[in-house]
Amino acid sequence: MCDKHPSLDPANVQFQTQHSSRRRRIWELSRNCHCPLIGVALPLGTLRKLVEKVTGGALMHDDYEVHVGAVNDCTSRNRLAEAVQKELERRYAQVIFRFRSARTAAQVAELWEAAVNAGDVAGAFWAGLSHPACVPALEEKMCRDIHMVQHQAGACARADIGKYNALLGDKARLEGELARLQARCNTLLQERKGDADRFEQQLMQARATTIARETDVHNLRNELAQLRSTIPELETRKRLANQLARMELREAALRGQIAELKASRAEAVARASEAAPPAAPAVPTPAAPQVTIPIQLVNQSVLCVGGRSGNISFYRKMVEKIGAQFAHHDGGLEDSSNQLDASLAAADLVICQTGCISHGAYWRVKEYCKRTGKRCVFVDNPSVSSLARGLQEIGAEPVLAGQVEEAASDSDTCKA
Repeated sequence: MCDKHPSLDPANVQFQTQHSSRRRRIWELSRNCHCPLIGVALPLGTLRKLVEKVTGGALMHDDYEVHVGAVNDCTSRNRLAEAVQKELERRYAQVIFRFRSARTAAQVAELWEAAVNAGDVAGAFWAGLSHPACVPALEEKMCRDIHMVQHQAGACARADIGKYNALLGDKARLEGELARLQARCNTLLQERKGDADRFEQQLMQARATTIARETDVHNLRNELAQLRSTIPELETRKRLANQLARMELREAALRGQIAELKASRAEAVARASEAAPPAAPAVPTPAAPQVTIPIQLVNQSVLCVGGRSGNISFYRKMVEKIGAQFAHHDGGLEDSSNQLDASLAAADLVICQTGCISHGAYWRVKEYCKRTGKRCVFVDNPSVSSLARGLQEIGAEPVLAGQVEEAASDSDTCKA
């Protein structure tokens, strides 16, 4: 816009700092600058405070009268003009500092154009008018620009008033909705509070019931402890009674099996006697081969872990025949597994029949023998002949194989 005003051309304008570098005061400006300057640069509230401070009392005049009076007083140097000057300097110190970089009227005009385009004209208007390089042509141009800016601001203000009125309507509507929501929230809050009180009462009742039950349980435990103290060895008696009941059940089952076997045998003998041909002359059987049994087991303790209960008597006969002492543990099936460690510690030789033993007892025997270095023979088939073959692995003492075969046949009968 400086190109449209030849008087602002740097070639035609003499920089005023050639005569003075001092910024102009408000009373040194043209009279037509005071009205837009005070109206734009100073808010009415601030201007009224300045006038009341200078006059020393509250003003009864309206805003227009205060504005007109301040414009008239700023044409000359007085207390009000000096107060306005001081307020403008304080309020727009940063803008004034930015305008100090301008050295010519054209540079001041460029800063003014930038402020107008940015919409921040209050501080730039004062900094430009009071700048030492501001010439009358630039001053007139700034006054015309600020006049148009005020018209635009008025149009915007009217549009803003319409928006403001619409916003007031929305505000009233929203306040009504807010009031209804608050009332609803208060109602819900009261309901929740009632529910919370009811739940609190139920919780207290439940706690009281729990405390009463815990007290009863404690009293019953004390009574039980007293009863147990009056009956010595109650646990042992219970365990023995349970074991006796199991033994009786097993005995009844075995008696039933024996009765069935006897009946089957009697029927088989009867059928055989009816269909048997005349008896042939007896043929002498050859002598049975001998089986070696370890002689180093004499006066030694042999522990047999596992095996069928019907073969235990044959195991005992075979071991005692070679002069050893026989001990047996069923491998955790009926005997307590806690007795296994004591039996292992007392034995000199361990025979583990893996076919009739629990997994826990198997690993217990294997780990104990490996840790202590005690001799152990593992037998897969829980029969008398398998036990004899296990004993053969250790050493030899002659024992008739016929005895072993007889024990094996008896074990096969018990296997059923």
